[in-house]
Amino acid sequence: MFKANAHEDIDLRSRTDPKKRDQMQNNMKSSSSLSSNSEWNSELSFRTLKNGKCEIADEDRFDCARDRALSKAACEERGCCYIPLPQSRFGGPPWCFYPPSYPGYRMGPLAPTPRGQAANLTRPVPSYLPGDISVLQMEVMAETAGRLHIAIRDPLSPRYEVPLPVDKPREGFDVQNALYSIEFQPHPFGFIVRRKSNGRVLLNTTVGPLLFADQYLQLSTSLASSVVSGLGEHYTPLVLDLNWTSVTLWNRDMAPHGSANLYGSHPFYLVQEGDGQAYGVFLLNSNAMEVVLQPTPALTWITTGGILDLYIFLGPDPHMVIQQYHRVIGYPMMPPYWSLGFHLCRWGYTSTNATRAVVQQMRQAKFPLDVQWNDLDYADKRRVFTFDPLRFGDLPQMVREFHQQGLKYVLILDPGISSTSPPGTYKPFDEGQRRGVFIKNSTGQTLIGKVWPGPTAFPDFTNPQTRSWWEDCIRDFYERVPVDGLWIDMNEPASFVQGSVDGCPDTDLEKPPFVPGVIGGQLNSGTLCMSSLQNFSTHYNLHNLYGLTEAVATHSALLKVRGTRPFVLSRSSFPGLGRFSGHWTGDVRSDWEQLRYSIPAVLLFGLYGVPLVGADVCGFGGDTTEELCVRWTQLGAFYPFMRNHNDRPNAPQEPYVFGQEAQAAMRNATMLRYSLLPFLYTLFHYAHTSAHTVARALFVEFPFDPHCQTIDRQFLWGSSLLISPVLEQGTVEVAAYLPAGTWYSLHSGQPYYSKGQYLVLPASLDTINVHVREGHIIPQQVPALTTAVSRTNPFLLTVALSSEGWAKGELFWDDGESLDTFERADYSRVIFIVSPSKLVSEPVILNGALDGLVVSEVRVFGVPTPPTAVWANGQKVKDFTYHSETRLFTVSGLALPMTEVFTVQWSL
Repeated sequence: MFKANAHEDIDLRSRTDPKKRDQMQNNMKSSSSLSSNSEWNSELSFRTLKNGKCEIADEDRFDCARDRALSKAACEERGCCYIPLPQSRFGGPPWCFYPPSYPGYRMGPLAPTPRGQAANLTRPVPSYLPGDISVLQMEVMAETAGRLHIAIRDPLSPRYEVPLPVDKPREGFDVQNALYSIEFQPHPFGFIVRRKSNGRVLLNTTVGPLLFADQYLQLSTSLASSVVSGLGEHYTPLVLDLNWTSVTLWNRDMAPHGSANLYGSHPFYLVQEGDGQAYGVFLLNSNAMEVVLQPTPALTWITTGGILDLYIFLGPDPHMVIQQYHRVIGYPMMPPYWSLGFHLCRWGYTSTNATRAVVQQMRQAKFPLDVQWNDLDYADKRRVFTFDPLRFGDLPQMVREFHQQGLKYVLILDPGISSTSPPGTYKPFDEGQRRGVFIKNSTGQTLIGKVWPGPTAFPDFTNPQTRSWWEDCIRDFYERVPVDGLWIDMNEPASFVQGSVDGCPDTDLEKPPFVPGVIGGQLNSGTLCMSSLQNFSTHYNLHNLYGLTEAVATHSALLKVRGTRPFVLSRSSFPGLGRFSGHWTGDVRSDWEQLRYSIPAVLLFGLYGVPLVGADVCGFGGDTTEELCVRWTQLGAFYPFMRNHNDRPNAPQEPYVFGQEAQAAMRNATMLRYSLLPFLYTLFHYAHTSAHTVARALFVEFPFDPHCQTIDRQFLWGSSLLISPVLEQGTVEVAAYLPAGTWYSLHSGQPYYSKGQYLVLPASLDTINVHVREGHIIPQQVPALTTAVSRTNPFLLTVALSSEGWAKGELFWDDGESLDTFERADYSRVIFIVSPSKLVSEPVILNGALDGLVVSEVRVFGVPTPPTAVWANGQKVKDFTYHSETRLFTVSGLALPMTEVFTVQWSL
């Protein structure tokens, strides 16, 4: 008997499925489930066909020719059905598809294992795939009440498995409390996972055959609804298109566009079930992968190696699905406070003088700036860990100057190490060769690719010796140039030649029997040879982990070298990146479409456990326009990570290059961000400690509202702020959806009473609509041009009253950069509560970081009648105002210490 897990907070209330749309559930007889006595039956009848084995609805066809186009004869030779359709052969239902009775694996009896139950799967008849594996083992692990883990591997020959440290359940639980049941079909093998409360089928792998060969693994499953998000990184809306589309997961240096595989791979999806419930599925596999989506609704995982290692998260709501997923891959790191300020970069700041001039002009324009960056311009001959002696000869002095001004400094660090410098002249390569840290080709020699400095070697970050060498390189450079963080780019890894300068061998790793729809058509296109050797495995298996392993090494090095909270920004990503790094969305174009698509990109990375994320404000590629840059800056002010960055051939886009009206609009938006940084920092604290999302999709916060399921033109900060940006050229209003309740304009306090509806709101060029949700209190601070100054300024409290006159909020505060402040209890936490006509601020935990800080102003939205008197800590206050049109009540001139309990009370 399992025992309850004390860490699981599960909602076991029964909910009904309003759609009742799962036809398969009605076609299956009563079958076995995970029962309270842990005895598993494996009897399950298969669905019957109407008239013959190939008479299947078009949307229920599962492709039998994903690896290559097949003729009718070749299709039928595989034992599949071939029925042409009148529409185009490409982009619709497959012509060659599996019959339901397609021969597959036969399941043996279940037997207990230390982690759960296991059964052998035996294929009596070989499949059509080369390298077919005829005996498999399935292990089923009921890890928590809300998490089911199913792994299928080769028991006779160990295969590559992702070396990602995942959460191990620390306690058992009573299986009666599990949110799921699981059923098995013995032949052809498949399993069904249901939500126990209502019997809804969440996964049904009997819809298609399980295939498991050396370089081709395939598993199909039904979906509980068509509202599916995830499977990044791609240029997609928040909800995926299931109309016979596919997504490829293979990290690639590729500017966002169309259906291209981009910089990261996240084999995780979340399904909204339509009644407020949700579930998620994570396939822990780092090989090249294609996911086929079809309107059944269903999907098919196809991967080129490894094992099938599935985690199923039962929620039951989207927020809990995300928490359960992040518990497996690791909660996000806590960023330094300064990293939430405004960052500025350009590929084209060609000298220290040019970089200084940018900072000076930002100051003259009175525009906030916390972090100045340099792209590869700084490097001598574009070699990392160097700086150009002529154009950047005084780089160390410049960085010290920035520090004296309260600024931070970050520069780019590509992984490629130049290999052509004369021996003894470039220590990173010389030492790397001596210590054997570089990826090797199939003959054991250092593999040479080509990146910005020319021929380059690539560190193998799965090698412990490499991580030590990388730390030494960073330490040596830091002793000369005291950077505050590192920007790790080109780490898919990218190379300008295919595989290597010497080509790649003609092997199955370079030319596997199946290649997903990758840009370039080959796995080694724009990267390294698949046969190249790393400490842990081949690059064929480890490619998608390269950016993550570099982020781990860089985070560790900065932590040891600087002794403060590391700041790392990575382009490439894989599950678990958020523990070590933030992310930006790559080389976005300066156009309105890319502005719009940046919102789902940011929201999806919140699902993936990387909350510190943003797009390059105003765009990276191409010339921006003044209007676009204003609107992008307004939106970017609400990215969790805000950086303006563009490419050297393009027109400059620093805020000060535009007209005065545009500058004022950008300045106002960024100052608004700075005023909200205490609230944003508190959101990051809860992302770090509880896996809450920072930039939040509306469906996560309002799962029972069907209007919120697909909204990706608006988003929330936490549960309190609703951001509704302008996303079209020439537009001065925005159609914003306000979930049911009262929402107050953050700017004016104007209330909007919504029944769950769209409202058309004015949005002149100087305005981004931001609304505060009733019942919430937002801690703010008087903004400044740097966070170093703003952190010393007085606090402001913005109170949005509920209809009953209540509100609550809180503040997490520490020194902004020390390590593990929460874990060491070296922080302050202040809670704010408003009961009718009275605000109470109470420090729950205190350290020195709040000393000397005061609340100078309280704004209360939704006060029904003018207050007649106001008291602060029992002392009468004269400095207050009331606007009857907006019901905004403001108390000013306060100096209430944040380190003490205080009250503000008013009479009506």
